[in-house]
Amino acid sequence: MNFNIVTLGCKVNQYESQAMREALLKHGYIMSQDKETADITIINSCTVTSVSDAKNRKIISRVRRTNPDGIIVLTGCMPQAFPEETKNFKDCDIVLGNAKRAELIPALERYFADKHCFVNISQHPVKNENFENLSVSSLGEHTRAFIKIEDGCNRFCSYCIIPYARGRVRSKSIEDLRTEVENIAQNGYKEVVLVGINLSAYGLGENFDLADAVETACAVEGIERVRLGSIEPEQMDDRLIARLSAQKKFCPQFHLSLQSGCDKTLKDMNRHYDSAQYAQIVKNLRESFENSSMTTDVMVGFAGESEEDFLSSMEFVKSIGFAKVHVFPYSIRKGTKAADSPNQVSPAEKERRAAIMGGIVENSRFEFLNSQVGRVESVLFERIRHGYLEGYTKNYTPVHVFSSDSSICGMIADVKLISAEKDFCVGELVQQIS
Repeated sequence: MNFNIVTLGCKVNQYESQAMREALLKHGYIMSQDKETADITIINSCTVTSVSDAKNRKIISRVRRTNPDGIIVLTGCMPQAFPEETKNFKDCDIVLGNAKRAELIPALERYFADKHCFVNISQHPVKNENFENLSVSSLGEHTRAFIKIEDGCNRFCSYCIIPYARGRVRSKSIEDLRTEVENIAQNGYKEVVLVGINLSAYGLGENFDLADAVETACAVEGIERVRLGSIEPEQMDDRLIARLSAQKKFCPQFHLSLQSGCDKTLKDMNRHYDSAQYAQIVKNLRESFENSSMTTDVMVGFAGESEEDFLSSMEFVKSIGFAKVHVFPYSIRKGTKAADSPNQVSPAEKERRAAIMGGIVENSRFEFLNSQVGRVESVLFERIRHGYLEGYTKNYTPVHVFSSDSSICGMIADVKLISAEKDFCVGELVQQIS
């Protein structure tokens, strides 16, 4: 039987989808050449916002409509976070929670045997949950390999459903990480990205930490770049920064989750830092890493956010000079503390603020790209599209080089950045280096 996997949401989900793909192939299943007619469609869902939930439901409905005889498997964060909302499952044949992903193959075999739809979701234990040690050897056509090293979150920010969808913090062992990176390197990957739900908490309760993970990945022969996914800013202390800066393969791009630049809002969100602390961490990073870049996420229209609060947040965001910012309106998540706040911002006002903040960060983006012009940077080329090579520098600046030489894809080369466009730099190939 053939299958297709639809992945929504974060890099962790991408990794988990690839792990499911490899498990299915190992057991004799075949990737479908026609996604619309696959015998099995697996939807790996996201539930970080209500928009995510709507997208999940839309995809399920479309798959059922276009392929009425196909088998639909729903997994990921949406069923795990909201197991009681059976309306989300009505067109699905198999529903598996995040803690049941390893049971995908047995679940399919059970369905083939009795043709009965079923839901298998169990709550994450409050403590002592083991890390689900999935492993991947490749990421399809990607030139960067995402490796999940941490799952779960203990922070319980007042707006966030993810601790309920993902459980508490648990970590991949250093030994398993080393083995997986070695396998990735043997398959030709030059860059790995370490990802997690709360990546900064990697090693919590263990005798290792995030710096150990980076050092382990950097030590693997064949790997030339190691990058981190999203991290919580307050975890970037002097000791961690010093250890990371000692690694020549480490990429100086930091996605430091901000959410708001207003201290009042940060407190209401139950974030663990204020704007001054955040700014100091950015300063420390820029002093320790030459030509580093800072990216982030910013929420607007949080419960209780006044116009003054919004303007304060906007001014702070402007002051940092982010390379890129993901701006999104606050989305009420049932079961979170903020959902019960009486001071909700109207949808129209959220959209207004998102548009204003979007303009601010667009200017910051262009200023950052302009700051890269004239530099010679190493670029890992990922693909050819529309007559140009597309890749990224170590600080994750997107670069376009006009060329049709597909042999350079997957390679790292020196590029002089000659101009800045709205969302990328144009470069000239200087010398191929690896």
